[in-house]
Amino acid sequence: MTDWLDILREQAETGAEMAREVPATLANPDISRDQVKKLFAALEQQAEFVEKLRQVLEANDFEPEVLVAAEALEERYAELAASAAERLKAMRSATEPARRQ
Repeated sequence: MTDWLDILREQAETGAEMAREVPATLANPDISRDQVKKLFAALEQQAEFVEKLRQVLEANDFEPEVLVAAEALEERYAELAASAAERLKAMRSATEPARRQ
């Protein structure tokens, strides 16, 4: 039988690590657009996985505090993905040629 709480704990540990590492990675001036795209895709994938995990936990009637923890983790990944998207947007804006007026 799958131990959903263990999976949630593992995901929470990974999420905490990502919350420390992603901002520093995105702040690196030498990061490439391709690296930011890959990071964004990985964060989006992780957010989708945690969303599915939360749905499984809900379907199996886990305690409300477990569901709240899963929702918070889902939100964390969504925020990290949004920060990567913002960095990518800023990188694109910086490389666009000036528009004529």
